[in-house]
Amino acid sequence: MSIEHSPSAMGVSGRIAGYFLNNSLTPLIGLLALLLGLFAVLVTPREEEPQINVTMANVFIPFPGASAKDVESLVARPAEQVLARISGVEHVYSVSRPGMAVLTVQYEVGQDHTQALVRLYDTIHSHRDWVAPELGVGEPIVKPKGIDDVPIVSLTFWSRNPGQSGFELQQVARAAEIEFKRVAGTRDVYTIGGPGHAIRVAMDTERMNAHGVTAQDLKAALQLANASLPGGQVVAGNRELLVQTGSYLESAAEVKRLVVGVSGGRPVFLADVAQVLDGADQPSQYVWHGLGRGAGQAAQGGAQLGEEYPAVTLAVTKKPGVNAADVAAAVIARAQGLRDTVIPQGVEFTVTRNYGETATEKAQKLIGKLVFATAFVVLLVLFALGRREAVIVGAAVTLTLAATLFASWAWGFTLNRVSLFALIFSIGILVDDAIVVVENIHRWQGLEPGTPLLKLIPRAVDEVGGPTILATFTVIAALLPMAFVTGLMGPYMSPIPINASMGMFISLAIAFVITPWLALRLMKGGHATTGAAAHDGMTASRLEAIFRRVLTPFLLGDAARAARRKLLIGVLALILASVSLGGLKWVVLKMLPFDNKSEFQVVLDMPVGTPLEQTGAVLREISTHLATVDEVRDIQSYAGTASPINFNGLVRQYYLRGNPEMGDLQVNLVDKHQRSRKSHEIAVAVRDTVAAIAARHGGNAKVVEVPPGPPVLSPIVAEVYGPAYAGQMAVAKQVRQVMEKTADVVGVDDTVDADAPKVLLRVDQAKAALLGVAQKDIAEVVRLGLSGEDVTPLHDGESKYEIPVRVVLPAERQDSLDQLLKLRVRADAAHGGKLVPVSELVTAQPTLRDKTIHHKDLLPVVYVTGDMGGRLDSPLYGMFDARGRLKDLALPEGGGLGEYFIRQPGDPYAGYAIKWDGEWQVTYETFRDMGAAYAVGLILIYLLVVAHFRSYLVPLIIMAPIPLTIIGVMPGHALLGAQFTATSMIGMIALAGIIVRNSILLVDFVRQQVDAGMGLAEAVIQSAAVRAKPIALTGLAAMLGALFILDDPIFNGLAISLIFGILVSTLLTLVVIPVLYYAAMHGRTQTQGEQP
Repeated sequence: MSIEHSPSAMGVSGRIAGYFLNNSLTPLIGLLALLLGLFAVLVTPREEEPQINVTMANVFIPFPGASAKDVESLVARPAEQVLARISGVEHVYSVSRPGMAVLTVQYEVGQDHTQALVRLYDTIHSHRDWVAPELGVGEPIVKPKGIDDVPIVSLTFWSRNPGQSGFELQQVARAAEIEFKRVAGTRDVYTIGGPGHAIRVAMDTERMNAHGVTAQDLKAALQLANASLPGGQVVAGNRELLVQTGSYLESAAEVKRLVVGVSGGRPVFLADVAQVLDGADQPSQYVWHGLGRGAGQAAQGGAQLGEEYPAVTLAVTKKPGVNAADVAAAVIARAQGLRDTVIPQGVEFTVTRNYGETATEKAQKLIGKLVFATAFVVLLVLFALGRREAVIVGAAVTLTLAATLFASWAWGFTLNRVSLFALIFSIGILVDDAIVVVENIHRWQGLEPGTPLLKLIPRAVDEVGGPTILATFTVIAALLPMAFVTGLMGPYMSPIPINASMGMFISLAIAFVITPWLALRLMKGGHATTGAAAHDGMTASRLEAIFRRVLTPFLLGDAARAARRKLLIGVLALILASVSLGGLKWVVLKMLPFDNKSEFQVVLDMPVGTPLEQTGAVLREISTHLATVDEVRDIQSYAGTASPINFNGLVRQYYLRGNPEMGDLQVNLVDKHQRSRKSHEIAVAVRDTVAAIAARHGGNAKVVEVPPGPPVLSPIVAEVYGPAYAGQMAVAKQVRQVMEKTADVVGVDDTVDADAPKVLLRVDQAKAALLGVAQKDIAEVVRLGLSGEDVTPLHDGESKYEIPVRVVLPAERQDSLDQLLKLRVRADAAHGGKLVPVSELVTAQPTLRDKTIHHKDLLPVVYVTGDMGGRLDSPLYGMFDARGRLKDLALPEGGGLGEYFIRQPGDPYAGYAIKWDGEWQVTYETFRDMGAAYAVGLILIYLLVVAHFRSYLVPLIIMAPIPLTIIGVMPGHALLGAQFTATSMIGMIALAGIIVRNSILLVDFVRQQVDAGMGLAEAVIQSAAVRAKPIALTGLAAMLGALFILDDPIFNGLAISLIFGILVSTLLTLVVIPVLYYAAMHGRTQTQGEQP
């Protein structure tokens, strides 16, 4: 039965369609949308992951000679209190170690980077008086960090030539730095590895003592001689002459000729009392490069499997907003052009990171999926409606995608995996409006075959226009609140709700503007000429017969009420059974699954005090094992320094790992298309062996994968608080033991330093005073001998980096305390300036090194960390398993262990307590915010439907199928063995809008038919029969779009939610909504005569 529409009674959708139906602007609007989309594809920067605006800064405050406790109490605590007052700061961390406090200020996500740093600098300098000047605390050094500090390209320079050591390779890399900095878009270019160039003045204690020269004399002579100042101008002979006094030290030869004293009436040259070494500095870090079995026969530079070669790595970051792919390609092309010039023969380089290439590959792959998803949706329409209708829908979705890409670029998004997945996921819902409009025009052609399209199209559009507008805004209402998720997850996932919402709005406009225009020109042949026309009548009859047979038992007859009750009980039972799958662990809950990357790291921590060479030896043993793994292409070993950081390393602050006992391995895998195992499977396979190798040498090695989403300190983190730091460390050790015994918890570690020996040279102050020697002078001489001091720079006029002149004992004598104590210190003038051996003034006292003290948000804290392996592979299960065993801990002061999940203890001095952090915190915040977004979305949907239907009951009926989605979502995850993740939750939220859209189409049609005089039961059956086709089409379209992201490791949860949720809920909706509507309204229409 058709419903007449007069132009005056026509709604806004019919009037819009009528206005643009024959308007010459309409094709121009379509062309403009297409051109804007092409423009966006060309100019939008391409990146693999969304660029999350995380502003953080490290503040280094030196306090030379101070103990860790003094650093904590006199520097770290006051500094924390000052920094915590800055607006927008989320966390303030501090690490207090002997002689240095390192504070980390972490701002809330989304804070403007420049403004945040201005506030930080202003606060630090305006409160510089937080410590007294006489304490000797140094000036704070601020080092800002952000997403743009993550290198997009790294080149590892190496050579199998024995004459090319790390020092020579470093000189090559540093010479190339300026060439790479000339590439447009590059930001920072720096080299990791290799000893620097230095002039080492290696003191000969015997000669110095013989000539009466002290280490302080050498320092003073070098500093005083290396000076030059402008003297002014002299006017002579009508010319002005500049006068320069003094000259700088320009070579090692000049350093050797420097007079450092007088002995026996003759000058003592520096070369007489020390050996001057010009060249490589004493190594403080090592880098090696080795090939894995996956490198195959194409080994570069003749490298051999299992061999490791000295290397350095050059890292390049990019400026904000530039295309990572373009910058990376230009840098690598420039490197190729430097061969045999800046990069000499015999020096090879390997591209060990290329995020530009991975970004391009990911973008091209996803754009291809976008095209295929669109094509499959068009094919669906082709088979369901006909070729002309398919062309119209294809054109509409193409223009919608083009305009959405432009809107995404204008919003500030890049072309990355999340923004493109948002479009692929949206294909199914972006096409809904066009399908509904075209299908209804198609249906009206069958109802009124003789009516001209010019009159028919506006009426057909108007019939579905109201519910289409409402349905579109309900989907937007479900999605858009997700854009307000806080924390790191918010900006990471924000392209999904924003791009999808913009796309929905654009698709609605195109459905009312472009689609009718195309229908007028392509569907002129009449209903009989379309591909599916001959079967429409038969299909409609079959659908009506099916729904009449299915629905009648629930609507009419004495048993209808009982049947409806059984239907309700059955649906509730299915919902409960589906929810129970999570509790039974048939569906594992996890924040995000691991992606299939082409890299992972091994982070090694040896006991404090381990020499650099031992750390390097352990790294090389682990590397040798990893080289035998089939999928490993190459490995870079970093001892005493960190590899180029990724986003995970930025958040975990791996760039601060610079001690001799620290190291890591960068493991690069062959391309994922050339291996059968995913990177996570490989990491899990090598984890136990890697940990065992490190454990044999007393170390702790953890396999660290690139996290699929926002990184955290560790997947499992227990923060231990309490009234005394010694007690906190004792409790942390017990928590660590519990974690190590918990099934499937791996890589357990803590921040408690292992005991390490220290020698305290205690000065006999009375004796020193009698001999006229100051304790400060003794300490300075010892430091000069052992650690050395860069007393002055060399001015050679060529070097980009400073060449220090360092006074120090020879390397072979630094290991001997006796050699150190042979150094002499000069007494003051009152005591004749005689030389006194250090050995006569000090007593060596063995003791232990101070342990590092950590603070978080003004409270002392000890961290215990771990990861999760095994079948479940979700840190939440490991955390909850461990917490069940903590009640039996023996606390230092008795009592029970407090436990916190959301916040720090309010009163940490009341007793010992732990606060769970890590992935749990991100999961809680994300699902909390998503749950709130879900609730807000449901409220908005309810308000929209109330406004449209002017009823409080009808919206409840329309929203009733939302819980039905769980019947498809959870069993779907269980069936495919997938984890329920944050992306699964996004799919569930999107399903709320999609399912409500179907309900609106059904209910709106029932009301129209009842308005036209049809009985309620017949109208309910007709609504299911007539609307089944567009509902099925839109549902299948959404499922087809989701099908193309099913193979992605991260977004397959979203795909599963959509595919199974739509499949099950759509089938149930076509039954439940008609039955519910009839049950709620038939009594009113019969007894009260109310309008339903």
